[in-house]
Amino acid sequence: MTTNISKKIYVLDTNVLIHDPTAVLRFQEHDVVLPIVVLEELDAAKVGMSEVARNVREVSRVLDGLIERANGEISQGVQLPSVDNNKKSGRLYFHSQAVKSPLPEGLTRNSSDNTLLGITLDLGKIHSERQVILVSKDINLRIKAHALSIRAEDYINDQVSGDPESLYTGMAEPDPTFWGKLGKLHKQEQQECYTINDSHVRAFYPNQFLYSETPQAFAVMLRRRAEGTVLDVVKDYTQAPQAVWGIHARNREQNFALNLLMDTDIDFATLLGQAGTGKTLLTLAAALTQTLEEKRYSEIVMTRATVPVGEDIGFLPGTEEEKMGPWMGALEDNLDVLHETGGRDHGAWGRAVTHEFIRNRIHIKSLNFMRGRTFLKKFIIIDEAQNLSPHQVKTLITRAGPGSKIVCLGNIAQIDTPYLTETTSGLTYAVDRFKGWAHSGHVTLQRGERSRLADYASEML
Repeated sequence: MTTNISKKIYVLDTNVLIHDPTAVLRFQEHDVVLPIVVLEELDAAKVGMSEVARNVREVSRVLDGLIERANGEISQGVQLPSVDNNKKSGRLYFHSQAVKSPLPEGLTRNSSDNTLLGITLDLGKIHSERQVILVSKDINLRIKAHALSIRAEDYINDQVSGDPESLYTGMAEPDPTFWGKLGKLHKQEQQECYTINDSHVRAFYPNQFLYSETPQAFAVMLRRRAEGTVLDVVKDYTQAPQAVWGIHARNREQNFALNLLMDTDIDFATLLGQAGTGKTLLTLAAALTQTLEEKRYSEIVMTRATVPVGEDIGFLPGTEEEKMGPWMGALEDNLDVLHETGGRDHGAWGRAVTHEFIRNRIHIKSLNFMRGRTFLKKFIIIDEAQNLSPHQVKTLITRAGPGSKIVCLGNIAQIDTPYLTETTSGLTYAVDRFKGWAHSGHVTLQRGERSRLADYASEML
């Protein structure tokens, strides 16, 4: 390796590459080391149709492309392509030597994790003038590394910076003097709106909701249009006459969410919130209204990550939709509510026919069969999106064709996928990356509306 005190050496664990197949390209001017044990683990996981297997095959293609560029000369490392033309890039090294550093008693050499610890120790001794860092998504491995005085870090390239509590909420309460800067009220596209100088809204994002509680409740939605910035007066869905499929908003955040869900100019929406805040119910109500009544979409497509909370129930019989059935209890529960509120009572037979008609317009899809598809004029709902990686979220969002709308729902406090955290979840990633786009919107729902028992349990347990 070339000697440069300022350049660090990063030893990558297998789970980093599975999490991000292009991870070797993300370390700027620093050198990257891939031990042979990591390549062995990748080779063992390459077979199958799972997301892990697909990511492993993508890693293999990335590495193969780098080796081809080096014409097979890898003994002195492979020059990594520079993401930023103004900065030099590091080199990729494949480590094939046996571990020489003695490991503490109790750590077996048969473990790949312990092999990574030994390799990091060896490199630290050989390159004592440089920082050698083990990068892993495995918390326990990082803890063992720290216990051995080895520097270890999480892979943070795709993390949303900052505290999860400071994540973009999609709304803000400006200083009271802000409202005095609004221009004259006028109508645009059948909606009341105000004009405002761009300099007064530089701190806000497109489609962000701005509200005031004093002297009276008032809310607007910031729009950036070709003719300038305007503030649309938020539609009031809290009153029964403005109900969406029989559902009306019970609080300010739900009203903001319905404004996003019913807006024809919003192609991508994200709703965050704890259990019972109404994410799924509001989304289904808006989807049914725009699909069955307004004919804006041809059908509703719903999917979710199939991550069990307890023990896995094993293989499931039936078609794709039947296999997804046990995971879609929330869909059926909310459909029951919407069926009761969405129309007149025509007796038991009429209710059964109506329910069957509504259910036939909702198609349940598995994430495993989303690749290569293009959805035209579909209302796509991705539930439990907090359990998806950024790569999976990208795969799903890029399935949208002309006339489609995607809504991601989730609660980042309930992540069940290994190696994902509140700052690395694909849902958090999507919220952060889309907040500046003129055709996307986000709302964090804060108040539970399920029942007083559920609200008390969420707060106290």
